[in-house]
Amino acid sequence: MTDDLPLTHEDIAEIAAILEKSGYGELDISTRRFRLRMAKGEGGDGGLTQEWQWAGTASEAAMAPIAAAADLDAICSPLPGTFYHAPQPGAPPFVKPGDAVGPETVVGIVETMKLMNPVHAGHSGTIAEIIVADGTLVAKGEALMRLT
Repeated sequence: MTDDLPLTHEDIAEIAAILEKSGYGELDISTRRFRLRMAKGEGGDGGLTQEWQWAGTASEAAMAPIAAAADLDAICSPLPGTFYHAPQPGAPPFVKPGDAVGPETVVGIVETMKLMNPVHAGHSGTIAEIIVADGTLVAKGEALMRLT
C-alpha cells in the first residue's frame, strides 16, 4: 500500500523546516516520480498544508475515484490513509449531505505519512450520503461519499 512512497516522513519534515525558515510562502517540487506541494498557513498561524501525487501522464490519484468505483456516484479515496471531514479538529466539515459540489470541490482530506491530501469530488452533484466516519482508516479506491 504505502511501502513505495517517494519521500520519508523525515524528508518531509526537513523540507517543511526549510520552507518555514525561508521567505517563500509555498514550494512546488516535481520529479519524474512524484510532485510535492507545500504552502504556509494563511494568517501567519505557522501551519503548513501539503499534498503529493505520483507523477505520470495521468496521475494515479486523479484516476482512482473513477477507475476504482463500480458506482459512478461514489467519491472514492485517491490513496490509503486516514480520512477527515474537516481541515482541522473543531472546524466545520468541508461538505455535508445536501451540499452541491463541482468536480474540483474539496470534500475531505486523506492523511498519508503526515501529508494532508485533498479529496476532490471528481464530478458535479449533490452530497447524498457520507459513508466513512471522520478519522477512519481507508483503502485506496474505498467509497467515502455518494452523490445524487
